[in-house]
Amino acid sequence: MNARVIDGKIITSRLDDVRAFDGVRTRRILAFIIDYCIVALLTVLFAVLVAVLGLLTFGLGWALYSILVPAVAILYIWNTLGGRHQATSGMQMMGIRLDRLDGSRIDGLTAVVHSVLFWASTVILTPLVLLVTLFSDRKRTLHDLLLGTVVSRSDR
Repeated sequence: MNARVIDGKIITSRLDDVRAFDGVRTRRILAFIIDYCIVALLTVLFAVLVAVLGLLTFGLGWALYSILVPAVAILYIWNTLGGRHQATSGMQMMGIRLDRLDGSRIDGLTAVVHSVLFWASTVILTPLVLLVTLFSDRKRTLHDLLLGTVVSRSDR
């Protein structure tokens, strides 16, 4: 076990170090804005492809517009947050990542469920989502608590 002592406390995991959570709330909000813009740009690109597909299929392909935004967002989350960096592009720019409390890696399905729970909780309980971070350990949001995950600094 790689234990070290910081400020008189024994640290066995990087998630035990309180410095791993400095500024996470602000970085998380900024990462969300960046990711939102990326998904919007990807959606525009895929919308052009769907338009061409609709022309080739005599209008049948245009039915894909009904699921375009959620499909693009889910694919983006699956490939980035569920990937080897365990972070979306916005999270990587902000120097944060999603971790499981048990130390195992985040898989694509957990990443998608995390994102869907975020959107569902935001729609239903908008102020509560950020309010929970003020009182929870490690600045965890409501959906983090439900899934046993935590967002931490990737540089610490």
